[in-house]
Amino acid sequence: MKKFITQIKHAILLLLPAVNASRPFVFTNYIFLIMALQIPVISNGQTKTTDLRTLIVFFDGLRPDYITAENMPNLYAFKQKAVYGKNHHSVFPTVTRVNASSYATGSYPGTHGLMGNSVYIPQADKTKALNTGNASEIDEISKATNDQVLTAVSLGELMQQSGSSMMVFSSGTSGQALMQNHKISGGAVINPSMIRPESMKEKVMTEIGTVESLGGKHVWIANALMKYGLRLDGPKVSAIWFGDPDGTAHRDGIGAATSMAAIKTVDEQFGRILKDLESKGLDKNFNILISSDHGFVTDIGKIGLADFLIEKGLKKDETSDDVILAGGAVYVKDHDEELIKKIVAALQQEEWVGGIFTRSKKTGDTQGWVPGTLSFDAIHWAHPERSGDILVDVNWNDDKNAAGYAGSSFARGVAGHGGFSPYEVHIALMAYGPSFKKAIETDLPSSNVDLVPTILHLHNIDIPKQMDGRVMYELLNEKTPASAPERAKINTIEARTDIPGGKYRLILEQSILGKYIYLNSAKVIREK
Repeated sequence: MKKFITQIKHAILLLLPAVNASRPFVFTNYIFLIMALQIPVISNGQTKTTDLRTLIVFFDGLRPDYITAENMPNLYAFKQKAVYGKNHHSVFPTVTRVNASSYATGSYPGTHGLMGNSVYIPQADKTKALNTGNASEIDEISKATNDQVLTAVSLGELMQQSGSSMMVFSSGTSGQALMQNHKISGGAVINPSMIRPESMKEKVMTEIGTVESLGGKHVWIANALMKYGLRLDGPKVSAIWFGDPDGTAHRDGIGAATSMAAIKTVDEQFGRILKDLESKGLDKNFNILISSDHGFVTDIGKIGLADFLIEKGLKKDETSDDVILAGGAVYVKDHDEELIKKIVAALQQEEWVGGIFTRSKKTGDTQGWVPGTLSFDAIHWAHPERSGDILVDVNWNDDKNAAGYAGSSFARGVAGHGGFSPYEVHIALMAYGPSFKKAIETDLPSSNVDLVPTILHLHNIDIPKQMDGRVMYELLNEKTPASAPERAKINTIEARTDIPGGKYRLILEQSILGKYIYLNSAKVIREK
C-alpha cells in the first residue's frame, strides 16, 4: 500500500506543471491530495505514516554520562522526550568497524565476518592484517573475496531489494562510513575523504562546498544529510555518524577541554538536524534512532600484545608470519595447538591481560578448548572461516581519571575502547518518532544488532532468518506480540585454570532475554 501511494504521488508531481498552467483550480486540488498523502493517519490511538522515513544517528565513542544538560543540551532534551534504552550494548570487540558492520547487518561478528578494526583475510594478504578504517583496504578485501567483505546481508542491500535506498553520511574514517553500506546498494556513502558512487562527487562538492569553507567536517556532513537525506523524495533510510567525541578523546583523553568542546560541536549539529526536520514539516515522518559504537575508558597500560609475544619467544618478530595479530585476535600458523597453549598460558599470568577466548570443542559450548578460556561461541565471535585461534582482551578496573570519569584499561595509549569493561560495552539508545513510545525508559537488554531488525519491521520488510538481532517491541507504539520476551535475567559463565602461584578465573556476565544473549562484561580475577 505504501509503495502504491508513493507511486501516485510521483505521478501527480509529474503532472503538476502542465495542470498549473491550464487549470489552476485542479492544480490546487492536486496540492491538497499530495498533502493528504503525507499526513500521518491516526488509527486506534496509534500513529502510522503513509510515508515513513528512518534516520539513524551514531555518536562515535559516546559515553552515557556525557549526556547532560551542560555537555549536550540538544541530545539531553531529546532524551527527555524519547524512549530510552537503559540496558543497551555495544558489540564485542567494542571497536568501531565491528559495530558499524553489526548494526548494518543486524548480526554479530560470528555471522557477518568482520572480526575487528583490523582483520586477517589470507585471500587478500597472507602476511599481515588489513586496516578496515581505510576504504581502499576494504576494497582489497572485496576484490579478494568476490565482494564478500561481509558474510551477511546488510540494510542497504535489503532496502535496494525492497525498491528503496539507504544513504550514509559520516564524518569519521572512510572505512567506518563504507562498512555501513559497503556495496553502495541503491544509495550512496558520503564522507569528507570519500564519496561513492563516484558519479555523485562533483554534485556534492558543488552543492555542499568544501569542509574548510564550512568550518569543519561535522558541519559539512550535517549539511550533506540535510540536503540529500532529510526529504521525502530521498532515501527511506539515512544514517549519520559523527566521528567525535571518539577522535578527540583518543588524542587528548576523556574530559579534556578539547574533548568536551568536540562533544558540544556534534551536539550542535544534531540540534541543527532536528530544527531542519521541523522547518521542513518532516518531523512527523521521520523515526530517529540514536546509538553509539562503544563507550570509552582511560588507557593506563604499558605493554602491547605483539611486544610481549616477541619478548617471550612466542613470535619471531614484528613482521613474521608464524603468529599474525589483528588487534586482539591471534592467528597461529597451521593452528599449531602446542604454540596456542603456550601463548594462552603465558598471557594468563600477566596482570594486564583480561579475558582470553578460544574455539570450542563442540559448536555451542561456552568453554574454550584451552583450559581457562571461554569459547568464541560464548561471545558471538565464532565465524566458520575468519575467527583467529585466540582472542585476547586487556584487563580493566573502575579507577577514575583526573577529570573524574570512571573506567581504566590496561591498553596502551591515552584513552580508547575495544575491551569488555562495562564502560566500553554500556552505551545509550534513544528512539523518537511516529512509531515510538514517548518519554519512557526500558530496562530490557538490547544491542546494536537489534537496530536493523526493528527498522525493517517498521518499513514492512521481511527480516532475514540469519540475522542475530530482534525487533525491539518494547520501544514501539504498537501491540507487543505474545511471543516477544518480556523479562531478562542475569547469568554468569566462568572458566578457570591453575597458573604459577595461584588461579586464573574468567567471568563473563550475560543478560538473557528469551533466546537472545547480551554480553555485559568480562572480568578476570587472579587468586594467589
